[in-house]
Amino acid sequence: MKNNTPDLQIFESTYAMLVRSEEKQRIATESLVYTLLIAAGFFAMLQITLQPFNVPTNFGRPTSLIQRAG
Repeated sequence: MKNNTPDLQIFESTYAMLVRSEEKQRIATESLVYTLLIAAGFFAMLQITLQPFNVPTNFGRPTSLIQRAG
């Protein structure tokens, strides 16, 4: 009976190769991208919190414009 297990020296997943690689440019690029993503999320939440929120005060009551037209 023959085992068809791949040799670990031949077969290596893409993730394992990325983890093992120590490229300085890749690390710097990832740091920049993650920093920009965090900053974009922060500014999006800040924009939402500073946006004015108007609550309607005439629930179920006709407005004066509707009364004049009718």
